[in-house]
Amino acid sequence: MDIFFWPVMELLLWGFISVYISKLNIAGFNAVTVLLGAVIFWDLMSQSQRAVSIAFLEDVWERNFLNIFVTPLRLSEFLASTVILAFVRILMVGAVMSILAALFYQFNFLMFGLYLVPFMLNLLIFGSAIGLFTTALILRYGTSAQVLAFGLLFLVQPFSAVFYPVSALPSAVQWISYLIPSTYVFEGMRAVIATGMLPTSLLLGAIIANIIYFVGLSWYFYRSFAVVKNKGKLLKLD
Repeated sequence: MDIFFWPVMELLLWGFISVYISKLNIAGFNAVTVLLGAVIFWDLMSQSQRAVSIAFLEDVWERNFLNIFVTPLRLSEFLASTVILAFVRILMVGAVMSILAALFYQFNFLMFGLYLVPFMLNLLIFGSAIGLFTTALILRYGTSAQVLAFGLLFLVQPFSAVFYPVSALPSAVQWISYLIPSTYVFEGMRAVIATGMLPTSLLLGAIIANIIYFVGLSWYFYRSFAVVKNKGKLLKLD
């Protein structure tokens, strides 16, 4: 469902919308390319976030969490495995959506060369960081906070400029967008589509913001795990 059904349904929905908008002949706006690119990028980030947080929740639901951590498995190895899983899911979702976008809407990511690859990697990192954060919250506050694994990313979406530029937001909240790594990614994607060149300033902004987020949220995860472990709350998750 996560890898095939929902991404394909979203691709079809936004694909039909973009085809309709393209028929309006709005000058200087290629709806199919811009909107489908945004949909694919957004699904890649969603998959990387869910791969981290849902992998953790599945162990909790199956009462397998304690079985994992009574082994010599280190916490860093557990996190590395979830990030690898996120990367595999991204490859699968990206392949499915790219093939269908090419078949149904003649949209080909390869037309932009390798310029979009570093932005996709930044989405993987940011999505994984959000997954670590939601996992830490579930650890700290119990499974009642598991709804965050499915909804937290959508709180970021309006400020990430996924389907529209930052300039479309009210000027009073535009500064929030530039605090989020994904904003630089989606703005960079549109710049690549519009100019065919790599916007180094946006890529650098995404990298710097990602480093800050990943380091900070990783520290919060380790801190939360230590607190929960010391208080014996790991038993309550099982």
